[in-house]
Amino acid sequence: MGINELLENYKEGSLSLQETLFQLKEQGIEDLGFARIDSDRQARTGIPEVIYTPGKTKEQVRQIAERMYKSGIDILATRASEEVFMHVREVVPEVTFNKMARTIVFHHHSNREETKDYIAIVAAGTSDLPVAEEAAETARFLGNKVERIYDVGVAGIHRLFSKIEGIREARVIIVVAGMEGALPSVVGGLVNKPVIAVPTSVGYGANLGGITALLAMLNSCAAGISVVNIDNGFGAACQASLINQLK
Repeated sequence: MGINELLENYKEGSLSLQETLFQLKEQGIEDLGFARIDSDRQARTGIPEVIYTPGKTKEQVRQIAERMYKSGIDILATRASEEVFMHVREVVPEVTFNKMARTIVFHHHSNREETKDYIAIVAAGTSDLPVAEEAAETARFLGNKVERIYDVGVAGIHRLFSKIEGIREARVIIVVAGMEGALPSVVGGLVNKPVIAVPTSVGYGANLGGITALLAMLNSCAAGISVVNIDNGFGAACQASLINQLK
């Protein structure tokens, strides 16, 4: 029942005030028992409901995806295995899978418009690409034009300089790096756009699973840098999308 119908029923007296308030509170919730899908999140926050697959069974992910599909909600599932993808494809045949990003994506409309301004996804090394690709897939899912600029880390800094104009022309820049996490500071000192730094868990022992890169980025002396959690390409893309779509 839509909001207009609810209010008409209240006006006509077929619904009490208490029942109307309850129904309004429940608007935008798809209740599966084990999960409550927030179908109103896109309108409320600018970021739609997304399926985080770790910790869920294959059947739970499939049921959530099926309900979203039948309710007309676009689907993005993150950190998904190929086995989970095959399970979801049984109920959403047109769904696509990016193995490196570990994302499952489905859009109800294939001719979606992308933003004119783009988000640059800058990755230090090839080992950082799973996180960078998660960011790229998420940003594209949210309707943004994306430019990928990969393998431009500080160990060969000249590779970055050859791509710097494309980075500078972006409206917002996501920089993904592991090891010592230096790349966001370098980029931040060369551009006048927001830089979102993503530390990855890539590196040798003293990298401490990404903590070294995280602390380096948090302590950057370059202005205009914000930092998300370790390996959080999804979170970086959501923040970048909100910035890129500001009027």
